[in-house]
Amino acid sequence: MNARHEDSTAHPSERLVRRYARGDVDIAADELWAVESHLEACAPCRARLAPDPVAEAVWAELAPRLALTPQMPRAGRWRGRVNGWVSPAAGPWLAMILLVTAAAVALDRLGVAVGDRVSLVHLVAPVLPVLGVAASWSRALDPAYELTAATPRAGLPLVFRRTAAVLAVVVPGLAAASLVTGAGLTQWLLPCLAFTTGTLALGAFVGITRAAAVLIAAWAVVIVAPTIAFSRTPTALDDAAAPLWAAVLALAVTVIVVRRMAFTRLEAGR
Repeated sequence: MNARHEDSTAHPSERLVRRYARGDVDIAADELWAVESHLEACAPCRARLAPDPVAEAVWAELAPRLALTPQMPRAGRWRGRVNGWVSPAAGPWLAMILLVTAAAVALDRLGVAVGDRVSLVHLVAPVLPVLGVAASWSRALDPAYELTAATPRAGLPLVFRRTAAVLAVVVPGLAAASLVTGAGLTQWLLPCLAFTTGTLALGAFVGITRAAAVLIAAWAVVIVAPTIAFSRTPTALDDAAAPLWAAVLALAVTVIVVRRMAFTRLEAGR
C-alpha cells in the first residue's frame, strides 16, 4: 500500500529541495505547500534534507558574496496568503469574469434583453464561475500543477479552497449586478452553484477543463440559443425550477465526495 502511494507521488526536484532546505523566501506558495506536504509522507525525500559537509563549506564561503548581490523583493504576507487559495493563473480569468458581468449589466441597462425581458445577467451567471474554476485547476495554466496535484494534501481540500476563492469573487459581483438590473437572486444563484459543483463532479471523470467546456457548451445550446431564437423565458430560469437546481447541487456534491480520490491524479486537470 505504501509503495503504491509513493509510486504515484511526484518527488520534488533536487533544486527545489535545496531551496527549501536553505529557507529561500521566494518559493511560490503552491510549491512550498506541495513540498512540505510531500516531505510528511516521503522518507527518502526527508533524507535529502540532511546537511552535506561539502555543501555547507561551499555555502559558508559563498554566503558573504551573495549578501552583496541584489535580491528579488520579498513577496508580501498578504500575497502569500492569496496564493495559498487562488492559483496565480486564475487572476486574469477572474478579472475577465468581472468585466463580463459589468458588460452584461451595461447592456441590460441600455435595454438589451432577450425573451420576456430576460436579463443578460441571468443568462451568463450560471457559467461565469465555471471559467474561474477551470482556470484554477488547469494543468495547462498552472505551472505548479503537477507538483501540487501529486501531494497527499491535494484532493478535495485544495479543490474546495480554490473553488471557494472563485465564488468569493464572482458571487458578490453577480449579486451587485442583480441589484442594479433587478434580476432576481433566486433565478441565478442556485444555477450558479449547481453549475460550479457540477463542473467538479463531471471533472472527476473527464477532467475539470473538459467538464467546464462541456457544461458551458450545453448551457449555450440548450438555454441561451433557444432564448434568443424564440424570444421566450427558459423554464430553467423560472423560480419554479429552484427545487430542480437544488437537487442537481446535492447530486453534484455527492458525486464529488464519492469520487474525491480522482482529484489527486494528474488527469483531473485535463
